[in-house]
Amino acid sequence: GGSGARKGGADMEQPHVLYEVEDRVATITLNRPEARNAFTPEMIRLWRESYERARADDEVRVVVVTGRGDTFCSGGNLRDMADGKLVAWDMKRFLWDGVHRVALALRDLDKPVLAAINGAAMGAGLDMALMCDLRVCSDRAKLAETYILFGLVPGDGGAYFLPRLVGLAKALELLLTGDPVTPEEALRLGLVNRVVPHDRLMEETTKLARRIASRPSQAVRMTKRAVYDGLTSTLSAHLDTISSHLALLSETEEHREAVRAFLGRGGSGGGGGGGDPTDR
Repeated sequence: GGSGARKGGADMEQPHVLYEVEDRVATITLNRPEARNAFTPEMIRLWRESYERARADDEVRVVVVTGRGDTFCSGGNLRDMADGKLVAWDMKRFLWDGVHRVALALRDLDKPVLAAINGAAMGAGLDMALMCDLRVCSDRAKLAETYILFGLVPGDGGAYFLPRLVGLAKALELLLTGDPVTPEEALRLGLVNRVVPHDRLMEETTKLARRIASRPSQAVRMTKRAVYDGLTSTLSAHLDTISSHLALLSETEEHREAVRAFLGRGGSGGGGGGGDPTDR
């Protein structure tokens, strides 16, 4: 538990990202509610370090990301751009060496990551939710790809992740208009997995996270990897890889225990097996 983060930056009282682990679930909380959880260099560094920490911790099986206050994340600081503090190469470096390192650290994390979208997720803030594996959304949240309104392109992977979630034409519509999306529409589009009452957001997200955490951990990690690798793979290459994954998993103790438990209940069936997996 604890913040798990070094203090620093402008706000010496509280680190800009909090990190805690409970019941095999790591929770990462963006912690600048007074600034609508807008990026700072410290926040970006701690965010990346939190993903790396979760990756290295065998106790952690699932990760949840949320924001403190009434905003999930409002993305980059427009005032810095307006004031000319970030000119072209500074902006490139801030993205390439900073913000994008969060996306790359997430790519390297084969444990499932759930975004608990507690409020507005705008621009890069929405991009940060899109790059997670699953999204549980408060019924009070507001989602928008706002870059176009400021004459910018999606700087944090939005143009990569959004078409993969909602399809090409709808992604272009959202990216080119900057129009906000209600939680209900986001659910219909497949942009989020679930919409829940605001005051039950963390309860419902944690429940889903613990449900996934209760599944055989090596199979969970290999499944996540197989799904993402499959997006850029040929069918023959995918099937070759998946046969290796399954062969390795068939020798794990988690697999053997599950099979013994299933057969002990009088089950029968082959690979991928019958029975109700939810009562494990």
